[in-house]
Amino acid sequence: MASTSQLSLLKQKLHSAKVALDEMTEGNNEKLHTLLQFIGHLSLACKGQNLELDNKLAKLRHQLSNADNVEESLPELVEVEQLLKQQYNHVMVQLEDSRASLSRVIRQIQRVESVPDKVKKEINYYKKDLAKPFHTFWDYIPKVEQLVGFYESILQEQLAQGDKLVVLPKHRQLAHELAHMISEVEFRKDQRDQVLVIKETLSNEIEVDSLIDSYQVILSLLLDNIAREKSASQEFLFALNDALSAVREVVTDSYNNTQRSFQLKKQLNREINSRVDDVGEAIIDIDDIHSLKSQVTEHLASIRTALGRKEALEEREQTLLRKSMETMRKELNDLSKEANTYKERLFEQQKLNLLDSLTQLPNRAALEERMDQEFRNFQRQKLPLWVAVADIDHFKTINDSFGHSTGDKTLQVIAMALKNSLRDTEFVARYGGEEFVLIIPDVNAEDIDHLLNRVREKVKSIPFKFKNQRITVTVSIGAAQILENELINETFERADAALYRAKHESRDRVIIDV
Repeated sequence: MASTSQLSLLKQKLHSAKVALDEMTEGNNEKLHTLLQFIGHLSLACKGQNLELDNKLAKLRHQLSNADNVEESLPELVEVEQLLKQQYNHVMVQLEDSRASLSRVIRQIQRVESVPDKVKKEINYYKKDLAKPFHTFWDYIPKVEQLVGFYESILQEQLAQGDKLVVLPKHRQLAHELAHMISEVEFRKDQRDQVLVIKETLSNEIEVDSLIDSYQVILSLLLDNIAREKSASQEFLFALNDALSAVREVVTDSYNNTQRSFQLKKQLNREINSRVDDVGEAIIDIDDIHSLKSQVTEHLASIRTALGRKEALEEREQTLLRKSMETMRKELNDLSKEANTYKERLFEQQKLNLLDSLTQLPNRAALEERMDQEFRNFQRQKLPLWVAVADIDHFKTINDSFGHSTGDKTLQVIAMALKNSLRDTEFVARYGGEEFVLIIPDVNAEDIDHLLNRVREKVKSIPFKFKNQRITVTVSIGAAQILENELINETFERADAALYRAKHESRDRVIIDV
């Protein structure tokens, strides 16, 4: 009876252990499923925001694909949190810069004499509020809206006076500068039609009121883009921070559950070993062979039953774990494919960011990268390297006489001519306005003058025709060869100085600094 009681107790304990193990396995699977969901949301939130952060998260996903690496993934979370803190500090610096910009603008508004007294008081209060730092973008956006409101109040006051302002040369210059700045900025698709209307207005005979309206509209569009970008960045940081906290909690719970499961199996093994010891004691203590045979048979049957249940538990646990790992691997593979797609889009976007939107030539940022690359090649190979600066002659006259849209077309045609005049190893970028920079490696001093004059003549031979009037457009070029122990920026300054001399010596010529 005592042995039967012990067997019954052992069966109860084994049954309890099985139930606890099933519950623990089910809880562990739920945690793994929750972890996968968080990883999915986290990957979607992070895509394309920060390449280093994307790489860290990809590494984290790879480590979590193996349940044995759960503990090893915890340091990766710390590194990701550090990246988030750096991004947060960057955003705070941007907010402080924006606050300083608003202060500069409000000081300009205070110089306007026709501001109504009521608006002057509001501006004074506004200026005092700007002394307080911004903590979030939601502090910044209302300030921008107030600033636009001040512009509207001043404009309404001007319109109410009914006096038409005289257009001065400085107003025409402001219109020209605004049109140039608009060409340099990449606006959203839904804003481009509005921007094209403003460019057309600026290319015609401008009025002061329409000029102010144009500045106000462009300012509003730019501030709206800035607010959207900063708001999205802040929302991304908050979402990412919450997701990381949840991931850390899920990983920690999963690790603790695994440890508890291990301890439970260890305890079950100890109980089975104890039953084996009971068999050994029965062999020693019982003299009757029939009683001994009966008890040993009962003990062995209970042990065999317990081992069978343990084996079934382990097989079930392995099956569930294998199924979970296959599901995790499939979803992680899908996430990796999607991440690669977004990474390719990001690379394409970065490539577009290095192109000038008007001429489709490399822009100033791309020029700086190429100059650094060519300078490193020069330091290794010591081959000749030339920097040339080209400027369109009398470009302002084209804009003033035929409009900014004609000026834009002129830039596009000349940009294509410059690009087609060079070899694949040579490089041309739009530096800004009507200026272009050429990087020419591996050309002797005897041949550079011929090469640049060939470029100049090709531009001069383009058959421009504006309003049924044939126009010859020329360029002036200054060039310099990089010297030993000279930085390439210093070479650029010498080439720019040579261009200055060419512009003041009848234009349409090439001057090489020697």
